[in-house]
Amino acid sequence: MRIGPSQEEVRRQNLGALLRYVHIHGPTSRAELTSELGLNRSTIGALTADLAGAGLVTEAAPRETGRAGRPSLVVRPESSRVYAYAFSIEVDQIRAARVGLGGQVLDLRVDERPHGLAATDAVPLLAEFVKELHHSVPDDALYVGSGVSVCRMMRRDDGLPRLTFTTEQIAAPLSAALATELGVERPVVAGNAGDVAALAEHARGTAVGCDNVIYLHRDAGVDAGIIVGGRRLSGHAGQGGQVGHMVVQPNGRPCSCGSRGCWETEIGEYALLKAAGRDPSTRTAGMLTVVDAASRGDASAQAAVRQVGDWLGFGVANLVNVFNPEMVIFGGTLRELYLAAAAQVRSRLNSMALPAARERVRLRTPQLGEDAALIGAAELAFEQLLADPLST
Repeated sequence: MRIGPSQEEVRRQNLGALLRYVHIHGPTSRAELTSELGLNRSTIGALTADLAGAGLVTEAAPRETGRAGRPSLVVRPESSRVYAYAFSIEVDQIRAARVGLGGQVLDLRVDERPHGLAATDAVPLLAEFVKELHHSVPDDALYVGSGVSVCRMMRRDDGLPRLTFTTEQIAAPLSAALATELGVERPVVAGNAGDVAALAEHARGTAVGCDNVIYLHRDAGVDAGIIVGGRRLSGHAGQGGQVGHMVVQPNGRPCSCGSRGCWETEIGEYALLKAAGRDPSTRTAGMLTVVDAASRGDASAQAAVRQVGDWLGFGVANLVNVFNPEMVIFGGTLRELYLAAAAQVRSRLNSMALPAARERVRLRTPQLGEDAALIGAAELAFEQLLADPLST
């Protein structure tokens, strides 16, 4: 009967833990690794030697220490050599990047997304981006996989994006289509934009150090990346976080999902533009115009921002009561709305949320900005490497 993990299994787990630490925290001294990972100096030395031999990290003396004695070697991720491709398919644009180990964006391509272009139809465009990005790849570089962020609800297990909420039509598996187009054997992992951005902000952005986070994202709709106890909460089939479809007005506006009065019908571009007396067909550009007009004193725009901001706070208060997060982040187009209506959001939160849940919650905007989706997609791609470095 097996008692516990073998020595080799423990070694591989430790290799993954060390590589993950320098991937997230950047150049780190052996002394800090010894302290943070709870391993002795000789074990840290052996692990870093293995990772360096595999070409995943380098070791060197620190440039300046200011202390007497022999300095501790610094372990650095091989950012320029070990890389993943990250893709982001958004409402109005398509982006691709080569991201190095350690989260460094090494190269980037951006283009408009043609109106009506399905996610899977964007695959050839992404493949062309990869051809361009590959020109700058060193000959001895190590490609570990790809990650893609999509602004549509999709299933986690096979990366199937749903085209609509009103039918059961499902596009061809995006992950498989992209892998075939790229002609590579490494995995291509897909995720929802909100879920992926939450992962990035938790690892490298404004939510570092917070293990309970809600990242609200507005693009094609309103969804959320939810982190509970340091782990992503995505639901049984990866469909969790669709907070835009919690009903807040049972007899409200029709929603694209087939229901009425969903939260996203009250906090989206259409609601803001209509409340301001503007043409709802202008969508994002018009929404930004309303927010800008409100900042310059336009009375109708200010009233619209207050109204929609009140509904934004209404939903946030409910989410705070359910999940008791340490932080709520407003991403996508919700960033501008929150900044313009922060007073209304906080007021609703104070009046509706339980005191114990609201007192310590912080409301923030993304530190990584629009790069959150790309960096989060890269994190998906790096996951297999970080779990078992030597297998890759």
